[in-house]
Amino acid sequence: MYRVNEIFETIQGEGTFTGVPSVFIRLQGCPVGCAWCDTKQTWETDDNDQKDKIFIIDKSEDSPAWCWLDEDAITTEIMSRYHARHIVITGGEPCIYDLRPLTTTLENVGCQCQIETSGTYPVHTSVNTWVTVSPKINMRGKLPVLVEAMARADEVKHPVGTEKDIDQLDALLAACPPSNATTIALQPVSQKARATQLCIETCITRGWRLSIQTHKYLSIA
Repeated sequence: MYRVNEIFETIQGEGTFTGVPSVFIRLQGCPVGCAWCDTKQTWETDDNDQKDKIFIIDKSEDSPAWCWLDEDAITTEIMSRYHARHIVITGGEPCIYDLRPLTTTLENVGCQCQIETSGTYPVHTSVNTWVTVSPKINMRGKLPVLVEAMARADEVKHPVGTEKDIDQLDALLAACPPSNATTIALQPVSQKARATQLCIETCITRGWRLSIQTHKYLSIA
């Protein structure tokens, strides 16, 4: 069973799959505590916020409300309501859950799965799930980024505000090396001009990829 905060269809705005029509499954619960998080309503798992499924499926605004759904119920909702078959499982921190039942069930009906995780919990997904690790270093929750999470990453998408964030990423890549095939992407925090320029310059120098939060520029979810 999974605590589901919302399910919605949009365009993936970040990383390797930018521009791909996607269904987002946002799971409830996150102990990481990122200062710039734009989904803080997903942090707590208060039983008082538990609602019926229909309330969550028809949710039209951000709230900490959530409902319990299993992999079959989630898959049924997606297949009956939405066109996109690229599924992004996010949060919150999705890896506080065992995602193998959910990703396997979705794949069995023809979906492609992607997760977005902080890398602070073990990654339990199907073998074919695309794993995007957005490493959260020295956050309020004081959770370390795990070697095994970085090793599983298909893509490391690092938020950058200042040069310090580049230095932290360098140290993390040395301590927790990803696969040679892993895409390294820098993502400017909050569309800040100085952060964006720093990311551009660093990506050119290092041969990395720039990830722009295009959904924010387009004012879509």
